[in-house]
Amino acid sequence: MVKLKFGLSIAILLLAAGAFAAPQLVRAAARNHGDSLLIKRVQQEQGMNLPRRGMTMSQVSKTWGAPLRKLSPRGGGSPQQPVINRWDYAKFIVYFQHNYVIHSVLNTPAGNNTDPSAAH
Repeated sequence: MVKLKFGLSIAILLLAAGAFAAPQLVRAAARNHGDSLLIKRVQQEQGMNLPRRGMTMSQVSKTWGAPLRKLSPRGGGSPQQPVINRWDYAKFIVYFQHNYVIHSVLNTPAGNNTDPSAAH
C-alpha cells in the first residue's frame, strides 16, 4: 500500500509539472519563431537601399521622393523625449529625431506598421 501511495504521489507530481511546463514550452516556441522572423527582417533590411542614420530630411526627400504620408510629430516635451517624426513610404518607414534619420524599417505586409493613432 505504501508503494502505491508513493507511486501515485509521483504520478500526480509529474502530471502537475507537465501541466505547468506545457504553456511555458508553447510560449518559448512562439518566442523562437518571433526571433527568427525578426532576424530575417533585419537581414532583409540590411540588403535594401534604405535611408541611413544621420541623413537629413531633405536628403531623404531628394533620394526617395515625397513620402506617402508624414505622421504628426511626437514627443518634444523634454530633452529626454525629443521630437520624433515618421515618414511612410510604400516599402519602408523612416523615423527622424528632429531633422535627422535615426532608423529605417521595412513596412511589413502583416500591417503592424500602421498609423499609431488608429490603434484601439
